[in-house]
Amino acid sequence: MKEEASVVLLLLTLSLVVCCCYAQTKECTNIPTQSHSFRYELLTSKNETWKKEVMSHFHLTPTDDSAWADLLPRRFLSQRDQHDWAFMYRKIKNLGVFKDSPEAAGFLKEVPLQDVRLPLDSIHGRAQNTNLEYLLMLDVDRLLWSFRKTAGLDTPGTPYGGWEGSNVELRGHFVGHYLSASALMWASTQNDKLKDKMSAVVVGLSACQQKIGTGYLSAFPSEFFDRFEAIQPVWAPYYTIHKILAGLLDQHTFAGNPQALKVVTWMVDYFYNRVLNVITKNTISRHYESLNEETGGMNDVLYRLFTLTADPKHLMLAHLFDKPCFLGLLAVQANDITNFHANTHIPVVIGAQMRHEVTGDPLYKDIGTFFMDIINSSHSYATGGTSVSEFWHNPKRIADNLKTTETEESCTTYNMLKVSRHLFRWTKEVSYADYYERALTNGVLSIQRGTDPGVMIYMLPLARGVSKAKTGHGWGTQFDSFWCCYGTGIESFSKLGDSIYFEEQANEPTLYIIQYISSSFNWKSGEIGINQTVDPVVSWDPYLRVTFTFSPNEKTGSTLKFRIPSWTSLDGAKATLNDATLSLPSPGNFLSVSRQWSAGDKLKLQLPITIRTEALKDDRPEYASVQAILYGPYLLAGHTTGDWDINSGGKTTSGDWITPVSASYNSQLFTLYQGFANSTYALTNTNQSSLTMESLPTSTSDPDSAIDKTFRLVPKDPSTKFSTWKDLIGKSVTIELFNPPGMYVIHQGPNQPLIIDQSKSAASSSFIVVQGLDGQKETVSLKSESDDGCFVTTDGGVKLSCSRSGDDFNQAASFVIEEGIRKYNPISFVAKGAKRDFLLEPLFTFKDLPYTVYFNIQS
Repeated sequence: MKEEASVVLLLLTLSLVVCCCYAQTKECTNIPTQSHSFRYELLTSKNETWKKEVMSHFHLTPTDDSAWADLLPRRFLSQRDQHDWAFMYRKIKNLGVFKDSPEAAGFLKEVPLQDVRLPLDSIHGRAQNTNLEYLLMLDVDRLLWSFRKTAGLDTPGTPYGGWEGSNVELRGHFVGHYLSASALMWASTQNDKLKDKMSAVVVGLSACQQKIGTGYLSAFPSEFFDRFEAIQPVWAPYYTIHKILAGLLDQHTFAGNPQALKVVTWMVDYFYNRVLNVITKNTISRHYESLNEETGGMNDVLYRLFTLTADPKHLMLAHLFDKPCFLGLLAVQANDITNFHANTHIPVVIGAQMRHEVTGDPLYKDIGTFFMDIINSSHSYATGGTSVSEFWHNPKRIADNLKTTETEESCTTYNMLKVSRHLFRWTKEVSYADYYERALTNGVLSIQRGTDPGVMIYMLPLARGVSKAKTGHGWGTQFDSFWCCYGTGIESFSKLGDSIYFEEQANEPTLYIIQYISSSFNWKSGEIGINQTVDPVVSWDPYLRVTFTFSPNEKTGSTLKFRIPSWTSLDGAKATLNDATLSLPSPGNFLSVSRQWSAGDKLKLQLPITIRTEALKDDRPEYASVQAILYGPYLLAGHTTGDWDINSGGKTTSGDWITPVSASYNSQLFTLYQGFANSTYALTNTNQSSLTMESLPTSTSDPDSAIDKTFRLVPKDPSTKFSTWKDLIGKSVTIELFNPPGMYVIHQGPNQPLIIDQSKSAASSSFIVVQGLDGQKETVSLKSESDDGCFVTTDGGVKLSCSRSGDDFNQAASFVIEEGIRKYNPISFVAKGAKRDFLLEPLFTFKDLPYTVYFNIQS
């Protein structure tokens, strides 16, 4: 009975500590508040004077642990392995049993990732394949180098650089992410080469663990944990351990590798003994004090492990990483997370959510729900992301965040998606699925540089006139970055299919379809194959169109539930099953269809996509007009750096001040160039004021040059139809810049340079396209419509030259004409600015060009 009482006492301590630490909350952060970027610079700096000065200020304010020391059940700690933790927990909670599974509690069930496939010709499929290319580029020996060095094994090859450098304290974290990403990617693609690589990494890590012999495994020595436990400066060793544990657990869960699970359980045994040794020698509060250093999602991975092993030690250790001073703040529903390091604490919330799933404790459901509420109401951007310079600042003061490029750390978006995913599985509320769509579309797809494998960003800049290439970090490199956001990035692009479909335990098989992403799904419990095809979204036809076809294995009935997003409307919405029209619920609900599905069935959805504005989350009146522009789930960014004023003219509908770019416009885009001395020079818009001839990019990989070297040749007769430039011969055209729209090439008379102006009403803006004066078949010349015998030439600058002849003149007046090296994105709009118009395209399509997502929209 005494031993049982000790167990009860410790359990009560761990249960109550969450709610009793609010008074000490502000001691619950990294002190001093240092970002990952700062700590990397500090630890790799050769300026010893600066390092000494900074480190002398590194301390953690001790907490008053006397109350908890009096409650500490030391006798229990000396006999901890003799107790059945799970049994005692059931008694103290008076629940009778743990939840047998999340589904038993009414939670939706994750579908196997290996049963979902993304087509390569889709946005998500291309992003996934780009990531696969990167994972296959990474070398096993280089990934394992620091682990082998720590274990005293031979180290073939050389270590990677960046945050995986052999002298960087966080080394090894990316290897954990690689294990998770490769397991998820293998489940998504069944790529054999990738499986060989990831299996070799597991084998290599196991050999390191065996050589060390204690269960310890990391890329750095265990001395780092001596410093952690002594509250001395060290860069987040448990953060890295979490990544390694999670990666190995994913290798077991998604790739069926039993060796990975053995490595995990031995590692956890080591850290279980280590943590409880700290508590035994000191106090439980001393352990909680050490959690002021970032520990990643240790609680989350340990709760996940417990669901596999049912080992009470794993549950107890998970509880000990539930950071009570932060969760306690959320438990009393205080919107007071200002100055907390965001990506330190979001994983703690995810772990709390897992605690709810494992134990059924409603407190932790409330914690997750409240946390999501305050992020969405007070600390989020239009992308769905959060944080500034890695921290949360004052609630509903987001305008202050827009003074820097260091907004929205990519890691935080990765983790907020996990938070929303849990909440949706628990509640089936469309709002959480809508959030997932928004953050995935704008926050995740935006961090990859097109189809360049292994090139991602740390921070997604959201200030005005910013560029992804010109932040504190810029675009990363394949082998010398390995930031925290590289790790979460490779995971995000490996699991793009994991939140499209969810199953529900019901009287008949029930499937929730919550994301409209082209995919195929082998729904085994429903005994049916489902193919989802999403038509490319375009601006000139404002509908999301999705078609579902079916391949049933058996004639069994099932129910499909289709999300009707909150951003759509019923005006123009349509759902059909074969030839029958279905009744649609209002936006924010699910369309439920139950039937015995047949191979010939075809279900179609047509959902209107509208333009809407969304106010910046800042409650000060002077920022009331600062708004983002969205097209359905797509955040639109303007091609502008210093001008962001839009005057809606008091119009109540966006159609009066935003117009879609027509489908025909891409056929009107051309690049004009000339060849000189083995070099090629293209007509170029310079600073939106003049024209020059500049080197033609070798490919469209240079978007900055491409956009300035593309022009729209607009026939003056709107009825003119053409499919190639040859159809323009003899036609009168105006020459509009690709960006900004509404700006035209104007001539000022004979022998005067061409300029750029907003007006196209004057005859000086019109040119007649004629066959090139040089007599070449693929060239054209641009003849002034108002000045007879005058042509655009490049001799001595781009100007209008008249009454000249000869080969030199003919060559200077002739341009090779080809399709524009830049095209309008299918989702493109023109917004009427107060001074000039803006070209708007989805944020995720931007690479290096500057953009603005928050505009000053005045009525």
